Amino acid sequence: MNMSVLVAYRSIFGAAVIIPIALIKERNVRPKLTWTILFQAFLCGLLGLTIPQNLYTASMHLTYATIPAAMSNLSPAMTFIMAIIFRLEVLKLGSREGKLKVLGTMIGIGGAMLVTFYKGIEIPMWQTHLLHTGHHQGHALDKPVLGSLLAIIAYLAYSSWLIIQTKMSQKYPCQYSCTALVLSMSAIQTVVYALCIERDWSEWKLGFNIRLYSALFAGLIHSGMVTTMIAWCVNVRGPLFVSIFNPVGLVLVAFAASILMSEKLHLGTVIGSVLIAIGLYFVLWGKSIEMKKMLKCSLESEAMKVVVASHP
Repeated sequence: MNMSVLVAYRSIFGAAVIIPIALIKERNVRPKLTWTILFQAFLCGLLGLTIPQNLYTASMHLTYATIPAAMSNLSPAMTFIMAIIFRLEVLKLGSREGKLKVLGTMIGIGGAMLVTFYKGIEIPMWQTHLLHTGHHQGHALDKPVLGSLLAIIAYLAYSSWLIIQTKMSQKYPCQYSCTALVLSMSAIQTVVYALCIERDWSEWKLGFNIRLYSALFAGLIHSGMVTTMIAWCVNVRGPLFVSIFNPVGLVLVAFAASILMSEKLHLGTVIGSVLIAIGLYFVLWGKSIEMKKMLKCSLESEAMKVVVASHP
């Protein structure tokens, strides 16, 4: 199956599942739908699903498979900078929480880069024979620079999506309805793009085979469940909180590959994993301090209002 067709089916199946849930669960609390919300949903679908997924799959065919994975490490830094520009994050280097967030982001990126580019000595831990299918390393074709550029653009779009998703969630705080709008927009966009790329109708046929199972799994789990969770998380904790977890995926893939695919576990993976965990802890620590201060200020403000209102 052409990957652009698979991306289209992902959005279609995701929207088909989330729309009924949104209509039933949020029928009495859904805010009025405005043109601004629709435009934000269009941008979220374009930047969060359509562009990143299609560019990422395209980059995999142009360069080493590890290069697009390495570019995901740039997402926390991109998101942090954009969140500061759009005033979704406050950079207070003189405060403890500001230092923790910056330090944690840098440590996490450094650890992710270490996992990607440094191997070190091999660590004999376990021997499994679960999936011996001639698995091999990613291969490089003749356009590594273009492939790397596409991956960078994909994650830049992803970071932009987190920012716009935060703005949309503030005005439309219903995560199921919000996700339904985004997936509907993405479904239209990806279908149009796939029709322009793939004119062979046999590529669109689904039977009871791996094509259908792959599309259903990607649509229900990634497009449906994960997108809904991200919409909720950015509304509660902000875009940086979501993006800082991206490098954790490298760790999970590295350890899963060592178990399932019999790939070797190296010292660089272990050290990088520890650094990612430390960086994640620092960011979460900083966000926790920030949330406590915001809650304290909110309570003090409410107390002042009560005092003023009760004063004769």
